[in-house]
Amino acid sequence: MLRLFQNPSIRQATQTNIKLYQRRALSAKSNPSLLAGDAGHKATHLHHHLTTLLAVSFPLYLLTPASYIDGTVDKTLGLVVSTAIAGHSWIGLNYVATDYVPKISKGLVGPARVVTALMGVVTAVGLGKVAVNEKGGVRGAVKGLWRPVGKKD
Repeated sequence: MLRLFQNPSIRQATQTNIKLYQRRALSAKSNPSLLAGDAGHKATHLHHHLTTLLAVSFPLYLLTPASYIDGTVDKTLGLVVSTAIAGHSWIGLNYVATDYVPKISKGLVGPARVVTALMGVVTAVGLGKVAVNEKGGVRGAVKGLWRPVGKKD
């Protein structure tokens, strides 16, 4: 096997095939669909940065006393958290669609990406509305999950 690669014509043909393969791989990845939230190196880094942002900022946001971040600051932080949650879930769902939908049908990958994009938009709009319009914003909604329901007489 080693002697085959010592032959200059075989070595050149092998290098040419490797270069063609690399070009095809780059051309396929350089023009991903706008709906492909998991395509490329930047999307992976964005997903990991959003994970870190949420893991650090969301508990701090919830545990900060309301007197410190009441009003505009609360709404702004709520919108940041809402956007991060929506982006994180959209990219994560694209990873799921990429991994599992082709096992069912390769033709369903496009519609699955549309569904994940719509879910991301609905998440962003819904949490954004809660952050801006509801009393207590996102913080109040999350804390309300652990408050006991008052009895109505």
